[in-house]
Amino acid sequence: MPLHCGQFQLDLSRPLVMGIVNVTPDSFSDGGRGADAALNHALQLLDEGADILDVGGESTRPGAASVSEQEELDRVLPVLEGLRGAPVPLSIDTSKPAVMRAALAAGASMVNDVNAFQADGAFEAVVASDAALCMLHRQGDAQTMQQQPVYEDVVAEVMAFLHGRIKVAKQFGISPGRIVADPGFGFGKTLEHNLTLLRELDTFSCLGVPVLAGLSRKSMIGVLTGRGVDQRVFGSVAAALLAVEHGAQIVRVHDVSGTVDALKVWHALRYQ
Repeated sequence: MPLHCGQFQLDLSRPLVMGIVNVTPDSFSDGGRGADAALNHALQLLDEGADILDVGGESTRPGAASVSEQEELDRVLPVLEGLRGAPVPLSIDTSKPAVMRAALAAGASMVNDVNAFQADGAFEAVVASDAALCMLHRQGDAQTMQQQPVYEDVVAEVMAFLHGRIKVAKQFGISPGRIVADPGFGFGKTLEHNLTLLRELDTFSCLGVPVLAGLSRKSMIGVLTGRGVDQRVFGSVAAALLAVEHGAQIVRVHDVSGTVDALKVWHALRYQ
């Protein structure tokens, strides 16, 4: 089944690469530093082969401060409007229903919500849009999620949460063909939780929707390699390959060119 994403029908017979375009003051290698820089970065990612562009105006990393609705709109809308008519779907990375509505009006055809549409009015903001929805599991919020996260069974608990959110989405009339599930690597998980989820990622296929994996440059890559955030390209590409090998249909990455090339080799080996 293709992923219905507004006017786009995304073929999932090969893994797709979502390129990260952050429009936040502390981002420098994935957009950031204003709308013009972010727009140029997005165009570069298109040239490198991104299948989806994910535009975000509020950092979701552990410890990040929240921003106001208006500030988030001021950051992302110029980028979305500058990319209107792009040959790939534009995704908005937000948890605010008002930002969702404005972004969809500005040309976004996917909403990537780390809060899994739990805010009041979130599902109502997207239900009539035909946009795709990506729902992520997170334990806690940005301020607390990495403060000693605990699970009895991380796979079962993440699975149960995502299954519940998909069920609610269906109750709003949102078809499974519009839904993507993200187990939330690094969002309220220890290194061992993340590795367990990666090893058992194929079990999430029972959700009946595509699975997105976002491991790029995460702290787990830093712990495993001993590399700083700007030196995690190779570890991140390896993690993306492993995620695809274990069942992810979409990988969300900073380093589009390297990931695209690696996945071409993987796909040729598997299917040609």
